[in-house]
Amino acid sequence: MSNTILVVEDNQEIMLNMRIFLTCNGYKVYTGSNGKEALEILDNLSNPPDLILSDIMMPEMNGYDFLQEVSNNPDWNLIPFIFLTAKSSPADVRFAKTLGIDDYIIKPFEEEDLLATIKGKIAKGLKYRKMSERIRNSVLESLEIKNDYKIQQKNDVILFYVLWDENFGPKIQNYYPNTVDDFDLEEIGVQLFQTTVSIYGHSKYYESQSVLLRIYNIEKDGYLYFDSIPDDSVRGGERQFMLVTLATKINYLMSLRVKEILETISGLIKTGKNWNISSYWEKISDILTIESQ
Repeated sequence: MSNTILVVEDNQEIMLNMRIFLTCNGYKVYTGSNGKEALEILDNLSNPPDLILSDIMMPEMNGYDFLQEVSNNPDWNLIPFIFLTAKSSPADVRFAKTLGIDDYIIKPFEEEDLLATIKGKIAKGLKYRKMSERIRNSVLESLEIKNDYKIQQKNDVILFYVLWDENFGPKIQNYYPNTVDDFDLEEIGVQLFQTTVSIYGHSKYYESQSVLLRIYNIEKDGYLYFDSIPDDSVRGGERQFMLVTLATKINYLMSLRVKEILETISGLIKTGKNWNISSYWEKISDILTIESQ
């Protein structure tokens, strides 16, 4: 079965050329002339596309707003998203990257480079989706969840820190609130840590990584941020760790603000400084509670 790509472009000539080019290279192509039209296409597809290529400057709904709508939809937010645009200033590129896009390609482009990028992003996106599906269907299926599990967003937020131990594997070092009665947090931590390894491997993390997942068996969203501490005494010269926020709802915009806090915690961990988990939990809880009202 051919991989599918949604191309969003208001210039009809460019759109036609992209359709021909991608079709000739084995892809099934859907096209929309702006973000609003693209959302209608996504709503009507039985299966999400494997990748989205979008211009930025378009009428009715521009690429930034379209990206936000895609990111906030749990059925679409794992689709690799690439901006294909003539906006080439460093400020434009930086701004787009803060929104969480998968890549930024400037027109005009080399066809071979575009094809290589598409192939790589589709492969990585497929890995993300498989791991999310695995968590939903099987990884946490043995957990016993109370049927009367009722949630208030602020009280429901959980923050925990997992560190890789050479002898025991991933182990929770700290968590807040101090009591979690509805599921086995240690088991959740192990499974989520294994998920990050399945996606990125056990090689060096030259950059921190993060992922937003829906964990259906505990009816929570999980925002995972993982990094490593240089440590010559362990295999590979680094000790990997993961910071996790669990909550009833974490959408894309929430995750950007949560990520800033987790980055701060990560910096403290990597420099060996103490950090008060309850105070950072309070900050994250305030973000999620305010945004969810």
